[in-house]
Amino acid sequence: MPSEDSVERSARAAVGEAVDPPPSFVEQANVSDPGVYEAFAEDWPDCWDRAADLLSWTEPYDAVLGGAGPPFRWFDGGRLNASYNCLDRHVENGRKNQVALTWEGRLGESRTYSYLELYREVNEFAAALRDIGVEEDDVVTLYLPMIPELPVAMLACARIGAPHSVVFAGFSADALAERMDDADSAYLVTCDGYYRRGAPVHQKSKADNAAIGLDQDVTTVVVDRLGDGTPLAEGEHDYEQLVATHRGETVEPVARDATDQLFLIYTSGTTGEPTGVRHTTGGYLAHVAWTAHAVLDIKPEDTYWCSADIGWITGHSYTVYGPLALGTTTMLYEGTPDHPEKDRVWELIERNAVDVFYTAPTAIRAFMKWGEKHPDRHDLSSLRLLGTVGEPINPRAWNWYRDHIGNGECPVVDTWWQTETGGVMISTLPGVDRMKPGAAGRPLPGIGADVVDGEGEPVDPGESGYLVVTDPWPGMPLSMVHDEDWFAAREPTRPSLDDYDWAYFTEDGATVDEDGYVTLLGRVDDVLNVSGHRFATMEIESAVADVTGVAEAAVVAGPHELKGEAVYAYVSPAEGASEAALREQVHEAVESAISPIAVPDVVVFTPDLPKTRSGKVMRRLLESVAHDEDLGDTSALRNPEVVGELESALDDEE
Repeated sequence: MPSEDSVERSARAAVGEAVDPPPSFVEQANVSDPGVYEAFAEDWPDCWDRAADLLSWTEPYDAVLGGAGPPFRWFDGGRLNASYNCLDRHVENGRKNQVALTWEGRLGESRTYSYLELYREVNEFAAALRDIGVEEDDVVTLYLPMIPELPVAMLACARIGAPHSVVFAGFSADALAERMDDADSAYLVTCDGYYRRGAPVHQKSKADNAAIGLDQDVTTVVVDRLGDGTPLAEGEHDYEQLVATHRGETVEPVARDATDQLFLIYTSGTTGEPTGVRHTTGGYLAHVAWTAHAVLDIKPEDTYWCSADIGWITGHSYTVYGPLALGTTTMLYEGTPDHPEKDRVWELIERNAVDVFYTAPTAIRAFMKWGEKHPDRHDLSSLRLLGTVGEPINPRAWNWYRDHIGNGECPVVDTWWQTETGGVMISTLPGVDRMKPGAAGRPLPGIGADVVDGEGEPVDPGESGYLVVTDPWPGMPLSMVHDEDWFAAREPTRPSLDDYDWAYFTEDGATVDEDGYVTLLGRVDDVLNVSGHRFATMEIESAVADVTGVAEAAVVAGPHELKGEAVYAYVSPAEGASEAALREQVHEAVESAISPIAVPDVVVFTPDLPKTRSGKVMRRLLESVAHDEDLGDTSALRNPEVVGELESALDDEE
């Protein structure tokens, strides 16, 4: 538990001086009434009517929250379609010519889709999916980079009531196969390849290798991204030909129960096994629409850019569903922030007159390292709001972001939420709240959350504890809706929650101040957060341990100036193994089995790993060595002599 005095002191020191939002922003904000917190509290759960009112319902719901306990039936009895909410109603409301999606490719190319054009292609691909056999409730796996065909496929699946499962394009064939097997998915939409820093990456070969290892037959649709004439096998379909075959066709959107599954997305658990999180149609869509409206202050006339990859939940919620439900212009970028030049992001913001920019602290730290000369050469005056997501942001980065990107005026919303929550849970309302650099903010209106000690008692201001969500919320996943308890089983350590009628332990440590502002301290489980991407340590360890010549391995988080957390792999080699060869093989094994992002930044070779007398690896000690911190109590070690060897080995690596 993150409750040591040193952690508490650093947490308190990590919060900067409070900043008021500019009056000019408050005047135009979507939510500017300070009474919104009290109004939600007094009218809970019916307060979530405000979120549901942002959507169009095929059949109205009977109750905002049906039932007093699990299963939680948000918008009970209501029926709707997510694709209709993101497309049709905007076309019907006279905004068919407004730009819905603008795409910037890695090679400098761009495409724009009006709401009418996006509506047409989604309908055509929905008709194509039906034609190749996709039926309601079939899971369709989408293994695509950041190209327009990805949101098109998501919305086409939603249109016909087929849940989609987006797998991050950087994942390996094994990772794709594991997720398709778990979802029993027999349909795959992928591409021939994509570009990474201008060089082609052949995606289809990974998709082919994944399909070979599955028990079920897989029907594959291939998008031509590279244009290199990649041949298709029997039973595979070309995306463009499918869409052309169904040109002009429309598909009536399938009305789904509010509690029906909209999509499946996988997140890493402490066991190393990817865990499927199933989000609902009504509750999830209402939650992300409301938070995009209230926290990100998105308006239909905006051009909005969330830099997250759609392969992660942030891209689902705040690149696709939230912005399009509100009828804004959402921007999609395929490239990296520093290619071809380090001012690429600011050039795109200037060229597209972006109003709201939502990115990760990892990226902000990189921007800081490259220097303010890059944003200074561009006109960023279109920006009205800045946001951060993925990990806590320190006050120095927060202030740099506001001063150099937001011209010292833009409010900065530091948002906390998870794959499991679906949408933002803790942040400031930019038209209502003061901002405290380093602190995320208060639980949003309608969200119940506490920071508690090991006994489940709320901690005093400034003390650290466990962050728990104490009330159900619309965006909760089906596993929580039905109280399947998978989220509890994943937790290696958790506080006692017996005094709560219902509570969800988030696995995050936090502090809370006298104003109710929450500061996040990081995970209390064994999951690494590398550049905003979560990987289970066990998953990486397994890949390392599979390398011939590795006797034993342990993976922990270490410090990294830009990425937040680095992957430190401590490897005990087998006798006679070459360390130089092993290092290369470890890198290759992790890249192949998981992702290039998960490749260890530091590989430390050691004759043995520190173990307790019961034989368990003492990972806490390994983290302390990585961070050059005091080792604490080592009396439980059965091999204390290894500590000095680890420190020397790490010094040699660094």
